Amino acid sequence: MLPRRNAGHVSPVLLVLLGFGFFVATYNFLGLVMHKSATNGTEEVTESDPVVSVKKGVVSPKFHVALTATDGIYNKWQCRVMYYWYKKMKDMPGSDMGGFTRILHSGKPDNLMKEMPTVVVDPLPEGIDKGYVVLNRPWAFVQWLKKAVIEEEYILMAEPDHIFVNPLPNMAVGEVPAAFPFFYINPKEHEKVVRKYYPEEQGPVTNIDPIGNSPVIIKKSTLEAIVPTWMNVSLRMKEDKETDKAFGWVLEMYGYAIASALHGVKHILRKDFMLQPPWDTEIENKFILHYTYGCDYNMKGELTYGKIGEWRFDKRSHTQGPPPRDLPLPPPGVPESVIRLVKSVNEASSNIPNWYKI
Repeated sequence: MLPRRNAGHVSPVLLVLLGFGFFVATYNFLGLVMHKSATNGTEEVTESDPVVSVKKGVVSPKFHVALTATDGIYNKWQCRVMYYWYKKMKDMPGSDMGGFTRILHSGKPDNLMKEMPTVVVDPLPEGIDKGYVVLNRPWAFVQWLKKAVIEEEYILMAEPDHIFVNPLPNMAVGEVPAAFPFFYINPKEHEKVVRKYYPEEQGPVTNIDPIGNSPVIIKKSTLEAIVPTWMNVSLRMKEDKETDKAFGWVLEMYGYAIASALHGVKHILRKDFMLQPPWDTEIENKFILHYTYGCDYNMKGELTYGKIGEWRFDKRSHTQGPPPRDLPLPPPGVPESVIRLVKSVNEASSNIPNWYKI
């Protein structure tokens, strides 16, 4: 299913050069990824589709929860909330969650090491990320997969601003990973740019799933093959001005999507994987709440997106310290998803010791 050649391994030359801060890694791209294998997987899947139905009544293997993080205060309080809800949901009926690792790519331990399982890895050499911090994510996974002992066969790639709102099952099916489809990841719309990294001989750009690396549940062996390619594609994209301008803050997401396609990997696309308030208004049977957007409302409960509301919750309001305990709940009429978000942060902050000491 996957290439078993150099595409699955980081070149020793690459590791050395990264250590010295050189950028030669990006030029190893072609040697790493130009291996075409048979496509596996499927398109968007619903509960009535055979690939999902096969799993019903079957005990799914556990997956390891892995999130990448920095040692910044803004990142820390989100990690603490995320870990609180992981612990609460982990052993509930319907959950396939196994162990947990915060992959700390700041290069040194921090004061949360005893609070949650953490592996420290190195950041990219200074200047390579050009201020785009998430470019460190694929490099962090490369290092973690090489140094960590991971008992589970599958891995969930998660982020600090994820809250588990229902017990999460293993959505992957055998060799086929599962991912959330993002409406703003559209390879066809950017075909001219995409072709720089996914040439025509690889097939149509529709082979590239509309996803990022998170949330994704994927077999560990599959991820080990993809991550060096994901790193190299992302580094090369950041160096290219046209690509950087076209993809902006989602560049690394395109990097993962293209790297997966270069390895012939298709994902089961699960819209129920995640919800993103304020646009997704109901929890229903979804599993992860992603609070990347600000939530602004007037006191009538009307959304005022793009304008600071009379009531608001935006994680970016808390870059210098954690949000206060007992945040005020939104006014009547605000969607269930926003209410659940605030209640979830409040519950976590009230139960986490030394909430303000990070």
